[in-house]
Amino acid sequence: MRGNPFNDIEEMLDRISRQVEGGMTSGGLQVPGSVPVDVADTGEEYVVTADLPGYETDDISLTLSEGTLRLEANREHEMEYTEGQYIRRERTRKTASRRIRLPDPVEENSVSAGYENGVLTVRLPKVGGGEESREIDIE
Repeated sequence: MRGNPFNDIEEMLDRISRQVEGGMTSGGLQVPGSVPVDVADTGEEYVVTADLPGYETDDISLTLSEGTLRLEANREHEMEYTEGQYIRRERTRKTASRRIRLPDPVEENSVSAGYENGVLTVRLPKVGGGEESREIDIE
């Protein structure tokens, strides 16, 4: 005797729904072109860590405005291979971005950023904050 096929479909949709919800709450779902980030609250500051392999500091732009950290990275390769021809060329241009809304105001003048081995770390000390936009230098 065969079961109801709609029960199987409903069970499959429930399983997919649980996987999507689990991915969203754990940060497992990634939108193409967005930068994967971790945001930690140390009590005194927020620490944002972003994976940006293959970029130079000049390729990365950080802006803090109205409680939102905006990260953009653009890379273009214009190198030509002079000893033959390309069989495959996939590393030409890459753009990535991310906007991170901070839960509390931060001290905008004390924000710092560092970039090492393809990992960007932004430290945003908590306290008040202004309404103006501020670009952040990466060291």
